[in-house]
Amino acid sequence: MVLQESGEMYLETIYILLKESPTVRAIDVGEYMGFSKPSVSRAMSLLKESGYVTTDSSGHISLTESGKKIAEKIYERHTLLTEMFASLGVDHKTAAEDACKIEHVISDDTFSALKAHFGQKK
Repeated sequence: MVLQESGEMYLETIYILLKESPTVRAIDVGEYMGFSKPSVSRAMSLLKESGYVTTDSSGHISLTESGKKIAEKIYERHTLLTEMFASLGVDHKTAAEDACKIEHVISDDTFSALKAHFGQKK
């Protein structure tokens, strides 16, 4: 199944929140993203059906292996693109916003090339 941009954003958010806290609930995701409870509930249902997340009886959200793999990929793109844009002199807020838009559409080949090039410049 091809995941839409919004699904990738939810997975990335869960990943970020799990890095900060051992447990994540739908309310945490909604607060972080600024989305309503019904929106988050619907997204979590879709992500569960697709096998990207699981929830326990307490409502704690976990990423499955496939969900974690996608979240790590998006997070890596976001952080590297933000760093690259900031190193070019773009203010951090704008760099992060632009990275967020690009991280979902850039091809694996192009991102790998940017990553290799940026790694050589460091």
